Order: sequence, then C-alpha cells, then structure tokens
Amino acid sequence: MTTTPRPVGKRSMALLNDPFLNKGLAFPPSERAAFGLNDLLPAGQRTLEQQVALARQHVLDQQGDLARNTALRGLQDENETVFYALLESHLAEMMPLVYTPAVGEGCLHFSETWRKPRGLFLAAPERASFKDILAQAPDGIRLVIVTDGERILGLGDLGANGMGIPIGKLALYTACAGINPTMMLPVTLDVGTDNQPLRESPDYIGWRHERLRGADYDAVVEAFVSAITERWPHVLLHWEDFANRNAAPLLARYKHRLPSFNDDIEGTAAIAAAAMLAGVKAKGEKLSDQRIALAGGGSAGCGIAALLLKAMEDEGLSRSEAAKRFYLFDRQGLLTSDMADLTPAQKVFARTDVRQHDQGRDLESACARIHPTILVGVTGKGGLFSEGLVRNMASHTKRPMVFPLSNPTRFAEATPADIMKWTDGRAMVSTGSPFPPVMVDGKPTTIAQTNNAYVYPGLGLGALASGAGSVSTAMLMAAARTVADCSPLLHGGANMLPPATDMAAIARKVAVAVAQAAMAEGLCPPLTENALEARIKALSWKPAYGPYVPA
Repeated sequence: MTTTPRPVGKRSMALLNDPFLNKGLAFPPSERAAFGLNDLLPAGQRTLEQQVALARQHVLDQQGDLARNTALRGLQDENETVFYALLESHLAEMMPLVYTPAVGEGCLHFSETWRKPRGLFLAAPERASFKDILAQAPDGIRLVIVTDGERILGLGDLGANGMGIPIGKLALYTACAGINPTMMLPVTLDVGTDNQPLRESPDYIGWRHERLRGADYDAVVEAFVSAITERWPHVLLHWEDFANRNAAPLLARYKHRLPSFNDDIEGTAAIAAAAMLAGVKAKGEKLSDQRIALAGGGSAGCGIAALLLKAMEDEGLSRSEAAKRFYLFDRQGLLTSDMADLTPAQKVFARTDVRQHDQGRDLESACARIHPTILVGVTGKGGLFSEGLVRNMASHTKRPMVFPLSNPTRFAEATPADIMKWTDGRAMVSTGSPFPPVMVDGKPTTIAQTNNAYVYPGLGLGALASGAGSVSTAMLMAAARTVADCSPLLHGGANMLPPATDMAAIARKVAVAVAQAAMAEGLCPPLTENALEARIKALSWKPAYGPYVPA
C-alpha cells in the first residue's frame, strides 16, 4: 500500500527537535537532503525496529524506578514514534515504568528532572489569561487530563510535580487505545501546595504559595473549565488525582457541562467491579450474594461502592437492599448514619444498625462480626489488612476475594504473598500495583493488577467516537462488564483479569460497548457499526514512520 507523503514545513534542527516529526537516524537519504539534515545526522541509518530495541535496552539499563521513568520521559520528548512503538510492543514491561509504580518516583522528583515543556501549567495568578493561553494551544484537541496535584497516588500534595500523572496516563490512552497523541493535552492547575518542604525547595518549578481553598480555588477551576469549553466545546475532560474534598463535587458540578469523568472515582470503580464480577461469576455466585467490606471512605471507595450498588440493582435488588450488602470504613471506623459531616456519597452506605459510639467499629473487629466475602482497600495505609483479619475472613468463606488497591506498592494494604499464605492459597487476589508471582501449591501464580488502564483508554475512545454528551453510569458498567467477560477465570485460567498484553484488544471492545451504551441512553446520535468504526479510526494513530515532503 502506498503512503501519501506528509507535507512538513519544518527543516534542519527545528525538525529534529519536534518529537512528533523526528525520525532520528531513520530519516532516509532523500529526506536528509530535502530537509537540510545531512550535516546534522551521522551517515549511519537505523530502522524503527532497531531504534525501539536500543531504546528498550537503554531504559532497562537504568537503575531504579526514577531513572527508568525519567529515561522514558526523555525518549518521549525526543521521538514520540519510538516512544509509542516501544510501549506498544512491550506494554507489560513498560507500563509499570511509564505509570504506576514508577511514576510515583517520577512525580516526587519531577522538578529536578524537568527538562522540556509538555502540556500546560495553568497557575492561579494567571487565571484571567487562561483563555488567551489556551488560544495558543494546538488545534484539534479532543481529550484533556487535568490535575491540581493535591492527591498524587498515595503520596499526597505534590503541587506542580503532579504533572507526571497526566503525562503518564495520556501515554496509556495511546499505547492501549491507539488515540492520536496530538489530540490530547495534559494540564496542571497550579493552585499552590501545602507541601512546605516542596514549596521551599530551590528546585521546585511550581507557584510558591499555600494551596488555594474555597472561593479562590473554585474561581481558578471555573476559569479553566470556561476556557477549555470555549476553545474545544466537545472535549472529553478527564479529572485526575484531586483530593477527596474536591473530586466528587467538581465532577458533579461539571459533568453535564462537558463530557467528563474522574478516573480515581469512576475508573477505579469500573475496574474493581470488573474483577469482582469475574470472580463471583467464576464461583457460580452473584454480586448481590456478597458482603463487601470497603476500607477507605473517600472518593475512590465511594465510587467503587456506588458502581457495585448499580450492578446489584441490575441483578434485581432494590437500592436499599443493595446498600445493606456494604460496610464502609474510614479513619473513624465503620461509617454509621448518626455521624456528622458524612458526604452525600457516604450517606448512601452508612449503617443504620450500628451507632457511632458502639464498640467494635474498627475494621478488624467489625469484619470478625460481619464475615465479608469481599475485602477492598483504598486507604493508602500499607499493611492495614492484618493476618488476623484475613484469616478470620477466610474461615467463613471458601474463596475470599481480597483487593489491596492502594499504590504505589509500599502503600498496599497487604501483599499477595501474605494473603495467599494466610488463606492457604484459596483467596482470589487483585492489587492496585504490580507484584511478582506468588507460589501457590508449589507453582508460581501471577497476581492480577486491578489497573485502571483496562478501562479508561477504551472508555475515553468510546465516549469520543460516539460523541456522547456525558459519561454515564451505564457507560461505566458497560466498560466493567466488557473487561469482566475477558477474565481468564471464565475461560479456564487462574487470573481475575487478562494479561496486560491484551489491553489494546480489550480497549477496542470497551470502546464499542461504551458507545453502544451511550446510544442506548440517547446520549449521542445512533450510529451504524461501520460509522462507529470510521469514527474510531479517525481518532486512531499507529507509531510508524511515513514519508515526508517539504511543505
């Protein structure tokens, strides 16, 4: 098949410095002559495959997560095609380095390792100019990831250093779902930081101010949303790593103004639901048969509970009956309806059969009484799931399901090795961060990672391709059920979730299911199968070199 040459207006160093256009030593002789590169490039030539192999080895030669994450960021800033070809061909190997857990170290040291601009830093003092700043951004942006850096993974308030998260997540939108990277933009709302050592560090790249709160904070967010709505009226807005106090209210405030979703709330919920749906189906049970103890009553925990509640309603339970299957724990212990200051999301699951001053409301004591069949952790408190807690749970259910979902790895509520040991290998386990295989009955057993990347790339692709006016609960459930249907547990395997190598194929299935759900709800015009496929293709991109001609 003949590829139509691409007209390119840049030449010489300007061309080599453009990561979307640079081919490095893969420029053929004709293009070296046409674009003034003969004196800038050595005579040797390399194929894309050779460049990928060398890049992979360079990354793996680095010592530690920070060095490897930094090496990948450097590669992306130099040559987007090689970067994405490396991710695509070695996704399982590279994903932990470009995102969790290595991105945690990358964010902690983002200021020290920052070299080239990527995305937009919108600082609070410039909020009156946000529209002017966005006017200079590229045309054709279809998806924006925004963070304010306050709750980066389990690491807390990292201010402008949190930009590593949207950069890493956008890379997976392309690596997993094939979305054209030129159509996406990472954004950090720099509203200050309450991390005083970071704020006072001479290396810090952000606004050196205490984090804004209240009306001042709301004004910055409003200025941002107004600016992107005017610049790109149909953009998909992905909210990322906002603190609990802001995450759910911001999503509620803006989700119908722009198609938007919060991955910490909704993406986490969808992949957790997918793993649980696969697990209970493999056991020959229903989700509505379960008793679910959920440690962590913030936005992630409430998001998981809300989506599981919807799944139970789909199985025939009333809302009140479904809510009785949940036991939600926060710092104060089991949440009860007589507590003050419960959020609207927490009130749905607060227990009416226990009072806040009753004894035995701590996680271990309460679980010994309620005998959960599913235990979920999104607390960021490493080691929270004790041996006594897990052993007691396993004594009352044949196949306990345990989900220590906090990340990075050191914040996991328990390790898979310990969970398997404490349950005599009977537990069904999925974690938030990658762990090495665990020995069960003398055999190495791979532990599934409940990674949002199974969901959000396909969810975003489906929402964009369909033109949905909002991201609904039904669309999230469609994504969760699609991933669950791909579980190896349901096809003779031992893992709750498919291998990372299947993520690209899964993302395409998720996108179609999400688009169909949007059509069923009337959130977008009806599309034929061919029309939907054409829209997906228009959003897609492959990391490959094509011919250039001078513009």
